[in-house]
Amino acid sequence: MSQKILICDDEEGVRESLKLILGDLYDLVVIEDPELIPEVLSKNKDVKLTLLDVKMPKIGGLDALKTIKTSFPSVSVIMVTGYKSVEIAAEATKLGACGYIVKPFKSEEILEKVKKVMG
Repeated sequence: MSQKILICDDEEGVRESLKLILGDLYDLVVIEDPELIPEVLSKNKDVKLTLLDVKMPKIGGLDALKTIKTSFPSVSVIMVTGYKSVEIAAEATKLGACGYIVKPFKSEEILEKVKKVMG
């Protein structure tokens, strides 16, 4: 079975783009609500990577990142954002994110960063 990735983004277009880019290579679990992350990761113990949007309603990506790193420390996280911010990138790295991708992203950039994490 292929390696599993969780995608969490509130924008349907971004979720669809990531599915197109990664769907043939990886087993994807796609959600739009970051409140579901703990439940999804509990049920899918083989998720190795989460692609996580920074700006989402209800729970922000940085708060979701804290939850992932506290409860599921073995899951790698790459932040995905429409805002190129050194502060957010630095904060995400400090909280345990292993990468940062700015929207609009290129397929090659996504594949390169994901392959690096997935090994």
